[in-house]
Amino acid sequence: MPSETPEIYVDADACPVKDEVVKVAQRHGFVVTFVSNGGLRPSRDPMIRHVVVPKSADAADDWIADRLKPGDIVVTSDVPLAARTVEKGALAIAPTGRLFTEETIGMAVAMRDLKQHLRETGEIKGYNPGFSARDRSAFLSALDSLIRRAARG
Repeated sequence: MPSETPEIYVDADACPVKDEVVKVAQRHGFVVTFVSNGGLRPSRDPMIRHVVVPKSADAADDWIADRLKPGDIVVTSDVPLAARTVEKGALAIAPTGRLFTEETIGMAVAMRDLKQHLRETGEIKGYNPGFSARDRSAFLSALDSLIRRAARG
């Protein structure tokens, strides 16, 4: 029987805020599922789950998207996964604290596609900005607010 309580799914490969997700989720009593291609240390906490998927390009994204229900939370910097999340009525947040919503996801997808095109044509380099303490703080605050919102339904 599916759980009525929203869950948190983390696109865990290269996610810089795994510890922060656990900290906030434990405070609110949410189950967290880390989905990755491997290499994560399992937890003894029954509220923390680890799922290892095959090493194909979108395996973690597909696994998460297939299980989402409205109100769940997905932590990802992957814009296509965020779009799938929003489409299913779930909530998406990037490790920087950026929320993906129905109002913002179209622009996020367009910007991602534009930047990908510019990288492919050599117009820009493929560097991402470094992850900062400010990003971590913004994420903690935004996730806490998102969890409160999800808990209210």
